[in-house]
Amino acid sequence: MDGISLGCNGRGLMHTKELPLNDQFRLIRDSGVFDHFDRIPQPGQEREYVEASNRFGIPLTTGLWTYQIGRDEKLVEHNLQWAAKAGAKCHNLMISTRHAAGHVVRDDEVVAFYLRAYEAGERLGITISIEVHIYMFTEDFRRITPIANLIRSRGVPFNFVLDHSHVLLKMENPEEQDVSGIREDVELGRLVLDPFDDDNIIDEWIHQNMVVWLQVRPVAPNGPKNNAQIGPGGRWGRACQYPFKKPLKGEWDHFWHAYKVEPCKEVVRKVFQYHQSTPTSPLRWITTDMIDMPDYGGGTRYSLFEQNVAIAEWLRSTWSSFIPKKPADA
Repeated sequence: MDGISLGCNGRGLMHTKELPLNDQFRLIRDSGVFDHFDRIPQPGQEREYVEASNRFGIPLTTGLWTYQIGRDEKLVEHNLQWAAKAGAKCHNLMISTRHAAGHVVRDDEVVAFYLRAYEAGERLGITISIEVHIYMFTEDFRRITPIANLIRSRGVPFNFVLDHSHVLLKMENPEEQDVSGIREDVELGRLVLDPFDDDNIIDEWIHQNMVVWLQVRPVAPNGPKNNAQIGPGGRWGRACQYPFKKPLKGEWDHFWHAYKVEPCKEVVRKVFQYHQSTPTSPLRWITTDMIDMPDYGGGTRYSLFEQNVAIAEWLRSTWSSFIPKKPADA
């Protein structure tokens, strides 16, 4: 995977229970399939993360944090400074839907926040990006391209983190579509979610040549909620994770079907094909993101790390299939 660093999300560096930090680094190092640890040094443990990264020779190349505009402007720079010490190359801004003042964040507020973070990242050699994600302003997928255009109009690249799981979550799921107000547009065909269909939203993002980081986590269209852990508000976790490989008997409370992983795989293939055919493609980082939070795999009994390793092995194999074959010697 020349030019691409493959990482594992730090919340997936466990089997079923969280491990001590050194064991997390040891797990990723000894697997032999990952290039980096995907996490920023955590608050209160910044020095421990940097020291462990140096000790095991595993950089914290990518990472993210959730920010609220109107409250966390200074926090961005603090996080970037520690991330730089740990070898970070990309920082993902997860920007909450609501401003600290209570209103839904406006486009101009997002643009200003991004530009400020972009300048701070430039000083430290860190790429700033924004992700499509539930609970963030980007959960309304219709907002992403207009904001990307506004940022580009300022002479700055819009760097995008494509986590397709948050799109696949909405497929065939009116309840999830209602969360972000997209149901009518989906039903009328103005917003296409299925990556196998023409004119779908994921293709629109890919072909803007803005995906710098691909996050890979399967989600089944209208898949089962996570009934292994209670989420916010006393409800079951949202259905934002589906096992990549079949769990063993007793590890999961739902039926597993291989075909339900295909939408995730199709997105990956499309990203790889676009990257291989586009010399200016900005894609530099890929991560596996089977994690432990309520809306994902919290409380489940299958090994999160083994799932991440299985994804990583498939990614490497699939990547190789997109590399043009050299002609045999005559």
